[in-house]
Amino acid sequence: MRLDKYLKVSRIIKRRTVANEACDAGRVTVNGKVARASYDVKVGDVMEIAFGERTVKAEILDVSEVVRKENAAMMYRIIE
Repeated sequence: MRLDKYLKVSRIIKRRTVANEACDAGRVTVNGKVARASYDVKVGDVMEIAFGERTVKAEILDVSEVVRKENAAMMYRIIE
């Protein structure tokens, strides 16, 4: 699954266009490298997203095309 779509499906970022812009701006890294929106995410990848002053580091636990709102938080685990 593409990184921008994963960010939207897991509800880390609400809109795919915003997720795409964050990737283009270099605010998203996967496994320590700046990732493009087209990056293919895999289970076990560690992504880091910069939200202004705050950064969120999360490990990808599940990759699913369709997820219910209640189960979206189970797709990743916050590390720090």
